[in-house]
Amino acid sequence: MKIRLAVFIVSVVLCSFADHPQERHLLNIRQLTFGGDNAEAYFSPNGKYLSFQSNNPAWGLECDQIFRMHIESAAQDSTYRPDFISTGDGRTTCSYFMPNGRDILYASTHKGSANCPHEPPKGVKYFWSIYDDYDIYVANQQGNIKAQLTNTIGYDAEATVSPLGDKIVFTSNRSGDLELWTMNLDGTEQVQITDQLGYDGGAFFSPDGQHLVFRASRPRTPKAIAEYRQNLRNGLVAPTEMEIFTCRVDGSEMKQITHLGKANWAPYFHPSGDKIIFSSNHRSDKGFDFHLYLINIDGSGLEQITFESKFNAFPMFSPDGKKLVFSSNRNNGGGRDTNLFIAEWED
Repeated sequence: MKIRLAVFIVSVVLCSFADHPQERHLLNIRQLTFGGDNAEAYFSPNGKYLSFQSNNPAWGLECDQIFRMHIESAAQDSTYRPDFISTGDGRTTCSYFMPNGRDILYASTHKGSANCPHEPPKGVKYFWSIYDDYDIYVANQQGNIKAQLTNTIGYDAEATVSPLGDKIVFTSNRSGDLELWTMNLDGTEQVQITDQLGYDGGAFFSPDGQHLVFRASRPRTPKAIAEYRQNLRNGLVAPTEMEIFTCRVDGSEMKQITHLGKANWAPYFHPSGDKIIFSSNHRSDKGFDFHLYLINIDGSGLEQITFESKFNAFPMFSPDGKKLVFSSNRNNGGGRDTNLFIAEWED
């Protein structure tokens, strides 16, 4: 009883906080997770569930695993435990609901090893690891793997599904660089659609399914190119200089949307298809101060959306366009936890 009472008190304290007055687009913000790093939360087609990754130590996790959350249950109870979808072995990333609203797509290293893979080195530069063991799988709601969609040597991850229900876009280094590829829902017809030197990743389809938005690095100088290639050989990417791009689903009509400098990433189309929401630290003096921004698809009209905390990223609109889910360091008591939040979206 004492434990339950303590948990209840924590729930009340954490769930009750005032909206930031400058965050005019975000109404009735509610916290959905309470501990660890929780990120890349994406809505089910009916808008009632989220798939996401977490390393919450309270759930016995040592590295990211995939979960399925009932949104209203999580919003009303901080002790709510979402459904475990991944195998529990290896490391996972980038889950996404399949068109049937039941099965979940995600990338995992579990076939390479049951252990969590090594973390990138900590030093002056920040790195992401590009694990060669990552492949893309589809699991049902009980966590049983129904299909393995990629089976190549190297990194295959960051997969998302078209709203038309016909295509998947993902990132792979099978051609020697980190490029965008598309495939059918069953993994057939895997086609490379980008070919410029640099990391292309985190792609999402436009609401009409005709375009993609993604983050990309474009090393230009001989020094930057050599460093990028060396990092790639070491299974690393330094995501400190990225901009937002769009293209058609076949890779044509490539356009650079942002020219802000620093790290611009985690883009997602506004429900209108005319704007893009994304995370950026371009106004930060020290680098780690990420906020959400909205920009027109022609690169005009940049608007800051979040103002609270030092980290806000991974925004996604609900299928009906009425809600936004995102990750943030807000309301974590000054610690390092990154949690999921959901808000009503006000244009």
